[in-house]
Amino acid sequence: MEYKKYRQIKMRHLLAFVETVRCGSLKAASERIFLTQPAISKTLKDLETILGVSLMHRDRGGVVLTREGAVFRQFAEQCLAALSHGLASLDALSSGAATPLRIGALPSVAADLLPDVIQRFAELSPPTPVTVEDGRIGSLLERLRSGDLDLVVGRMPRPESMAGLSFTQLYAEQVVFAVAADHPLAHATRLDALSDCRILYPPKGAAIRPLVDRFLIAHGVADWTNRIETVSGAFGRAMTLGPARAIWIISQGVVARDIAAGRMVALPIDTRAMAGPVGILARAEEDPTPPVRLFRQAILDATGKATAR
Repeated sequence: MEYKKYRQIKMRHLLAFVETVRCGSLKAASERIFLTQPAISKTLKDLETILGVSLMHRDRGGVVLTREGAVFRQFAEQCLAALSHGLASLDALSSGAATPLRIGALPSVAADLLPDVIQRFAELSPPTPVTVEDGRIGSLLERLRSGDLDLVVGRMPRPESMAGLSFTQLYAEQVVFAVAADHPLAHATRLDALSDCRILYPPKGAAIRPLVDRFLIAHGVADWTNRIETVSGAFGRAMTLGPARAIWIISQGVVARDIAAGRMVALPIDTRAMAGPVGILARAEEDPTPPVRLFRQAILDATGKATAR
């Protein structure tokens, strides 16, 4: 690696590049970082000269990343995120306040695994506050790359979504057809028995959607017209346990506690084909902070994987 060459890259280069990409134009970026458009344009040209590649095409319609620019963006954002975290940590040391740990989680993990993890982490690192946010995998990964989240815990995403990220598998999770324990079809073993029921279905963008689509096609079910697409746990429970008596196609972790409490059951349909790996997503090649290391340990303890590393 040409370290002498890359020492020419300054923080202003990375900041101008990342903010231009995020804002979509030089004009918007200039307002955000308080530089003139000519200054940002010159800074970006200097960066491309140093790297020896074109990072973006600029015109009146905005900016479009080149292939090289898309790759460089991941690492530029990681660099700025690491610096931001370091400055926040210094502020915390000066003020005596601990920097919050920011965790993103898919709904199945948030409902089943994370309560135990948080309890274990409180024992390992009592002073560290934690914020937990659930959501769709795509938005969580974007926030992880930008440094807005420290870790994401959930199903492994598609390979094309993994640029700049690492994945540590914890366990495999099933998708189930969950119903109220007293549902008339609680013992149904055939998919065609469900055709007249209200179905709660994973929406596009949900981690399990491709698995569910393939499973149903493989079993000769082209579509269910009487379905509602949702990722809402609160809505799903209300529809499944309430008068609608819906059948909920969902990751097992989301309803694991409902099943354990006897409120729901999983239909005896073989769904092993929809099993998928659940694990820890982090920014690749980034040294984890002590709180992140301890949170990873808490996850491993909670899943019985403490001796796996």
